[in-house]
Amino acid sequence: MKIIIDTHIFLWALGEPEKINDAKRSALEDLSNTIYVSAVSIAEIMIKASVQKLQIDFDPVKLAKESGFELLDFSAEAALLLKDMPFHHKDPFDRMLVAQSITNNYPIMTGDPKIQLYDCQVL
Repeated sequence: MKIIIDTHIFLWALGEPEKINDAKRSALEDLSNTIYVSAVSIAEIMIKASVQKLQIDFDPVKLAKESGFELLDFSAEAALLLKDMPFHHKDPFDRMLVAQSITNNYPIMTGDPKIQLYDCQVL
């Protein structure tokens, strides 16, 4: 299975894996799954770091690769979905992750209940 992970899941996987429930952790550790960290999540981390909402002392791209995650670019096709998506969620990063999930037909792993309101598969 190919899975996009939400930004908080990525950060927890790197530093606080105990925050991830057993089912999600099992999916992350299953070598038959391809786990994607979106460029959107990298942008969110870097923007939050730049405005000091998040403190990081690592390169998230390098650490994602070292952790066995694949990187997923944000496509123009996914961007097109943003215009007509309902505003269940106002966070632009989460909306972009949902658009990627829909465009690629990959489930998104998240703990955010608002994402379940969209027409995408949620783990």
